[in-house]
Amino acid sequence: QVQLVESGGGLVQAGGSLRLSCTASGSIRSINAMGWYRQAPGKQRDLVGAFIIGGRTNYADSVKGRFTISRDNAKNVVYLEMNGLKPEDTAVYLCNAKTFSPTLRNYWGQGTQVTVSS
Repeated sequence: QVQLVESGGGLVQAGGSLRLSCTASGSIRSINAMGWYRQAPGKQRDLVGAFIIGGRTNYADSVKGRFTISRDNAKNVVYLEMNGLKPEDTAVYLCNAKTFSPTLRNYWGQGTQVTVSS
């Protein structure tokens, strides 16, 4: 079992910045991939950015150049640095961890609200 706790959301004006944090606990060594998704009201949950196999990162086209995912392995924390925020970035941001063995399993945090005003 993996537990994820997010923090750092809030209200910010367009063009501003926020940094989200996700702290993992439990079966840390079983995690194969970790990252961030977001879900706006009435819309599907979409990938924002994630660490994938080999330590590479993958980002949604809509956030490339503005958002950066990073991690502190010693603290079991993954960060999402968001710059140049736009109103369309408004959503609940959820931390995700994936384990691949024995089968694919997704773990989710409770989510943190990010609201960008115009």
